[in-house]
Amino acid sequence: MKYKSTRGDVNSITFKDAVLMGLADDGGLLIPEELPQISNEELMSLKDKSYQDVAFYIMNKYIDDIKEDVLKKLIDKSYKNFDTDKVVPLIDLDDFYLLELFHGPTLAFKDVALQFLGNLFEYILSERKQNLNIIGATSGDTGSAAIYGVRGKKGVKIFILHPKGRVSKIQELQMTTVLDKNVFNIAVEGTFDDCQFIVKEIFSDVDFKKKYNLGSINSINWARVLSQIVYYFYAYLQTKESDNLDKINFIVPTGNFGNVLAGFYAKKMGLPVNKLVIATNENNILHRFVQKGDYSIKGVVKTYSPSMDIQIASNFERYLYYLYDGDHQKVKGSMAALKNDKFIKFNDLEIEKVHQDFDSTTTTNEETLNIIKTVYERNNYIVDPHTACGVDGALKLKDKLDEKFICLATAHPAKFLDAVKVAIGKEPEIPERIKELFNKDKRVYEMPNDVNAIKSFIEQNIDE
Repeated sequence: MKYKSTRGDVNSITFKDAVLMGLADDGGLLIPEELPQISNEELMSLKDKSYQDVAFYIMNKYIDDIKEDVLKKLIDKSYKNFDTDKVVPLIDLDDFYLLELFHGPTLAFKDVALQFLGNLFEYILSERKQNLNIIGATSGDTGSAAIYGVRGKKGVKIFILHPKGRVSKIQELQMTTVLDKNVFNIAVEGTFDDCQFIVKEIFSDVDFKKKYNLGSINSINWARVLSQIVYYFYAYLQTKESDNLDKINFIVPTGNFGNVLAGFYAKKMGLPVNKLVIATNENNILHRFVQKGDYSIKGVVKTYSPSMDIQIASNFERYLYYLYDGDHQKVKGSMAALKNDKFIKFNDLEIEKVHQDFDSTTTTNEETLNIIKTVYERNNYIVDPHTACGVDGALKLKDKLDEKFICLATAHPAKFLDAVKVAIGKEPEIPERIKELFNKDKRVYEMPNDVNAIKSFIEQNIDE
């Protein structure tokens, strides 16, 4: 399996090279040259397998330059620190299923991909006797999961940008209390989109990127998406519907499009999916895109679900490649229009094509609190604010879409104590690993919203 860029100027690179490159050198995103198919017979052969076995089966179809026994060891190592043998258990709440993706070290779905990616980096760098300097932006959970994925790893330094004061207290502590010498937390005066823009600008400076051997741990890295494809298959195999190969809906709280994109790939590979529902908060650019083809950037509103307080979805370009039937020039044109004009136009045929795969909902702050309260009263179960947006969407669409929903539960409610307390009048039970954070020392570097200032800081602390 080889990889290529959505913009057409990078082609036929190996999986290992794709992992280390992160963002393609032409500014595009790396995608597989072909999509492997999984038949119904293959799917059913995975039904009683462990998460690790399913992960190996799916990933092995995309990776041909890592020996199978090595890949198995990397997968086993990546998921040994989860607090359940199932890794991502499925809970049946009658009206819908809930896929708990928060059993990793930082209690967020990002752990599923970033524990694997951290081990992958260490393996490839050791094999090649290289160093890597990782640059990433976070709206909350990516940063802590990335840091926990690579902390203390040989040959790796990580620089994570987060918007100052715009992540939850727990998310901030999970990042800033990691004092390993290879970890640098940067609090930027601005929004997540500002942080993400800085990262993309740094990567677009190809000479700088190559000189300092920069790599990405954001969801622009293909290995992140690949890791997330797995849990769509594993979730489906845990449902009653899978006994008859019935289709099912997935509802995905997302701002950056990476999580739902993994579901899109799973569907294209043959998973029996009816609709992928994008659940947004009041920063609803993806909802506007799905419903009306309106992909225009507006101001970011602060909400109870800060990880989705985003306007520029970094993985959207990968979907555009498929929406445009592989037209590289059209992808380039649309991304240029987004940068210059702050919007992308879509015609009626393109919008119709979007509707074949996606539906979407948007949830207000008030609705978020109401859903947390409703699920608690009905099911004695507490969801975090991001998951609440998904549940809200499932309840809004249950009469429109007949098939049952799997809602992706993206974070442990203890990461969002304030919102939960407002919703139900009390805090959720706090895991011991969260309690410990409040007594730890912190280290963070506060910096202006300026690309050159960030580049200068990185240069001062980097490994060439």
